[in-house]
Amino acid sequence: MTRARASGQERSTTSASRRCVLSRAGAGLLGAAGAGTSATAGTEPSVQSSQEGAVTDQPLFDAHTHLIPAETLDREPLHADDLVSWMDAVGIDRAVVLALDSPESYPVQAPSWWILEQVAAYPDRLVPFCTVDPRTLVYEEDFSAVTNLLERYVERGARGFGELKAGLPVDDARHERLYELCADHGLPVVLHLDDKAMLDAVGLPRFEDVLASFPDVDFVGHAHGWWAHISADVVESDMGRYPDRPVEPGGRVPELLARYDNVYGDISGLSGWTGLTRDPEYGQAFLETHHDQLLFGTDYLYPGHETAQLGLFDRFDLPAEAWANVRYRNLEGLLDEG
Repeated sequence: MTRARASGQERSTTSASRRCVLSRAGAGLLGAAGAGTSATAGTEPSVQSSQEGAVTDQPLFDAHTHLIPAETLDREPLHADDLVSWMDAVGIDRAVVLALDSPESYPVQAPSWWILEQVAAYPDRLVPFCTVDPRTLVYEEDFSAVTNLLERYVERGARGFGELKAGLPVDDARHERLYELCADHGLPVVLHLDDKAMLDAVGLPRFEDVLASFPDVDFVGHAHGWWAHISADVVESDMGRYPDRPVEPGGRVPELLARYDNVYGDISGLSGWTGLTRDPEYGQAFLETHHDQLLFGTDYLYPGHETAQLGLFDRFDLPAEAWANVRYRNLEGLLDEG
């Protein structure tokens, strides 16, 4: 299931050089690409315009959207028709729709069975993921309820597992049984890591154990607890907030991306956007180094929800081939498409 980017020997050889590049970025040796800044300064306008056009003409595949069945938090519900209308308006071609089955996930749950029903009308635009809360047990020693639910969802068209957002440690034994099932079905797993769900300590030691223990499962890191670790100076309170101080090179996110073939970064939500933009120079270097492990996403939740990620392609400067990875190729690879 894991897309082969390099052999294990090549990955171990390049890990140190990747960290070195990002460390130099923190020292100001790589060009910045903040708002209105391009790393191709001095390029002829006609060439620059051609490059920009090549990027905006590429497909755009959103790795992280939602549908919400009822009004909550003074937000209107979001159904499939609404989501597709928004996608048309902003230029998104396809989107993964994530289920929310755990009570910690959102004030109104969006169960997998409902997601599968909603997206059925848009098979060319919407790609359903499913979840099963690992606490869905009939008896303490009987995991068959979870297994049966997941198998039914896969039969109905679920292409991945997520958003997994249960109030348990990320390496809880019940989560690990889910990871085993996802390996059996070839499902990538989207994890929401913060101070309330998919719990871990500063430094993400539990998540690293999961990555090492389940090499046949592709994991997608998302939310506060993941993106805070783009920097090396994480404190416990950062696991539930959006740090905006400059990045200290040597963070666990770039280290894990360099070390493991089966982990990706989902740039959706305020957590992903803050992770990339809190230190624009570092964000530029991070994108240059890890574009083959990053997924464009918005975390669109309700009608009118503003999503900063739509400005990503103007904010930073990458070659068209690198943007293609972020925009659609990496996600297609996880879904065994393309």
